Amino acid sequence: MEAVRARHGAADLEQTVSELAAAFGNRLVTSRAVREQHANTVTWVAAEPPDAVVYPQSTEDVQRAVRICARHRAPIIPFGMGTSFEGSVNAPFGGVCLDFKDMNRILAVHTEDLDCVIEPGVTRKQLNAHLRDQGLFFPVDPGADASLGGMASTRASGTNTVRYGTMKDNVLAMKVLLPNGELMSTSRRARKSSAGYDLTRLIIGAEGTLGIITELTLKLHGIPEAISAGVCPFPSIKSACDAAITAIQSGIPVARVELLDEVQVRACNADAKLGLPETPMLFLEFHGSDAGVAEQSERFGDIARELGGGPFEWATKSEDRTRLWEARHHAFWAARSFRPGANIVVTDVCVPISRLAECVTETKRDIEQSSIVAPILGHVGDGNFHAFVLVMMDDADEVARAKAFIERVAERALAMEGTCTGEHGIGEGKKHFLVPEHGSAAVEIMRAIKHAIDQNGIMNPGKIV
Repeated sequence: MEAVRARHGAADLEQTVSELAAAFGNRLVTSRAVREQHANTVTWVAAEPPDAVVYPQSTEDVQRAVRICARHRAPIIPFGMGTSFEGSVNAPFGGVCLDFKDMNRILAVHTEDLDCVIEPGVTRKQLNAHLRDQGLFFPVDPGADASLGGMASTRASGTNTVRYGTMKDNVLAMKVLLPNGELMSTSRRARKSSAGYDLTRLIIGAEGTLGIITELTLKLHGIPEAISAGVCPFPSIKSACDAAITAIQSGIPVARVELLDEVQVRACNADAKLGLPETPMLFLEFHGSDAGVAEQSERFGDIARELGGGPFEWATKSEDRTRLWEARHHAFWAARSFRPGANIVVTDVCVPISRLAECVTETKRDIEQSSIVAPILGHVGDGNFHAFVLVMMDDADEVARAKAFIERVAERALAMEGTCTGEHGIGEGKKHFLVPEHGSAAVEIMRAIKHAIDQNGIMNPGKIV
């Protein structure tokens, strides 16, 4: 409790916990083990646990907790599934973590309007399992079975982004608890609006620093008539990237196009027994009618052959596609087990697609020159790729080389007019890249917005700005 004592005083902290205990009973937990589970655990940003964890079950519960914390100026940290890679769920000043695992109800599905209303603890897989019998699906797929509230908070994207967009394109409206405990609706269910500021997109990507999401209205899509997936090997990273870029520029409506370098393919082979050639590889998927999917597949095959890729292997059976994409979704764990004893540090950047092949090729060269192990995986249809840096944390020299490499990846992306993070968010880990990316004037506007909404700095402090 030292962190909160230093900022807010022991009396305020004790009073906060006492009032929360009276309001929530055994849904308030202060044990060390539970608090540590709610600190950052999936990267090397130091874990900073909260002083208490509350499990709300309704918007009214969240409102009650926020009002108690606001009275005592206690920090509030929202927690979904804890899959953030940049320390977004850490509690650097202590405070109260709100864990949304019990707010996981699907409140309404409007089949005719292709939208649904959910609570923030609903996960991607849970929602799609619920929608399947209605012929609908939610397309944003970051790989992990993340909570949809967390995905909105970090402006997540993923494998389907090239066709269906990111969270900012698929959230119609939200209900948000502001720092003073007031409930705000950011918009309505209409597909578009010109009424005032776009508050929905202000909250998306804010990582809980402006308010707490308690309800989301999401766009849905019809499950395609036909789906075809496949893998295509390439002789080099450049030729694989060039094939993906040419397909996009040619107007082929690719639904998914994922790049795995030869190291990541080797890791996936070991983990999922895929038996793929250990060379740069594209995983692809096409959606549409039977005729449309066949045409898209054929056109992409022509592009791949021209760039030295192939042979193409297609998986049209549902079970084969599932096995293929499960291997892709388990890439993080496959990479983690690829070098036993190593910690895994995931970093991502995004560049204009015309610079993608150059950026990935230079990053591969940097990995070799740095003598580190770092499989690469990318959502190359939109210029986004990840490096899974595997680091022996007891080797100070290797840690230093890995940190320097991660800095250079972000700097390289910025030099190519890209961004330091395509989908992971800023959190604690990438705050120092905000000014180089946006300029000081833009960051000052961000700070002004933060202060105007959260004058006491209680909403997930220490993140973004």
